[in-house]
Amino acid sequence: MKKRRFAGMLAVLTLAGAVLTGCSATSSTTVQTESSSQQGENTSQVVNIYSDRHYETDKLLLEEFSKETGIKVNVIEGKSDELIERLAREGKDSQADLLVTADVGRLHRAKEQGLLQSAESDTLSKNVPENLKDKDNQWYGLTVRARVLVYAKDRVDPSQLSTYEDLTDPKWKKKILVRSSDNIYNQSLLASFIAVNGEEKAIAWAKGIVDNMARTPKGSDRDQAKAVVAGEGDVAIMNTYYYGLLLNSSDSEEVKVAKQLGVFFPNQSTTGTHINVSGAGVTASAKNKENAIKLVEFLSSEKAQKQFAEANYEYPANPAVEPSDLLKSWGSFKPQTINLTKLGENNKNAVQIFSQVGWK
Repeated sequence: MKKRRFAGMLAVLTLAGAVLTGCSATSSTTVQTESSSQQGENTSQVVNIYSDRHYETDKLLLEEFSKETGIKVNVIEGKSDELIERLAREGKDSQADLLVTADVGRLHRAKEQGLLQSAESDTLSKNVPENLKDKDNQWYGLTVRARVLVYAKDRVDPSQLSTYEDLTDPKWKKKILVRSSDNIYNQSLLASFIAVNGEEKAIAWAKGIVDNMARTPKGSDRDQAKAVVAGEGDVAIMNTYYYGLLLNSSDSEEVKVAKQLGVFFPNQSTTGTHINVSGAGVTASAKNKENAIKLVEFLSSEKAQKQFAEANYEYPANPAVEPSDLLKSWGSFKPQTINLTKLGENNKNAVQIFSQVGWK
């Protein structure tokens, strides 16, 4: 988990992390600064972001947005759940105009708590497909990640792999590695199965995975990959983004781990591989709604999406933009086609199922 600090809401352009979805934990330390009104800042040329992203690409894009529009971008960083809690605590007095976070489950949670508002735009309608945005236009997906299978090249023939459902077969007994049930990515994965296959089959799948686990769930996606290479199991469930991080890590040992793994996109002949997004929603308290919409439009544009695709190991949400060469090297794939809103709507049910089957 990477450490991040909360920057002051209206400090001079704090961009050591910024928009769109990050997945790493951050420090909960808060640095207090003066508000824009105290500093005499022109609030008509400002947009304030609560974000859990921390990427250099995002920083450069926000700087570019400011240069093009004259709108100053202020960022406060933190863990996704902390930012949502902060928005709820601040209520209508919050200075945040835009919430940026990973996973539809979190975006939907913010919506359910009344923390977001509808933000309609012809540009966003064109740039973001229907299945990658909220049905009420309260959030928009900006980058896409697939939840795939990674396997030990020296022990698993990829012809043995097929679907998520096949992982419950007895042939995978004590060979499956996966994160804990309190992980939002797993909750959304199971939520998608509820939408696609129905609750009864989703329960059977979750129970089957528990029966075939190589160990009690622990650690991050990258930890699952490392455990495969260490021989603790043969197949792990992980997001493509994290595999990209391993391959391009500054730690040579992590690169070695990645090179010993293969990537497999499950359910290509059935319902498609599960996908999720990092996305943005205009807050209910937004004082600069128009500027917030302009920023989301910019980040969904072809120019910005190309930069995300090349630098962050994420798939572009904008269908006019191709994935990076690295992602293409893993192969093309058919994704699930359900509207991702269902991931949020089925989240509570997914959590209950995990508890029911003993997925720790």
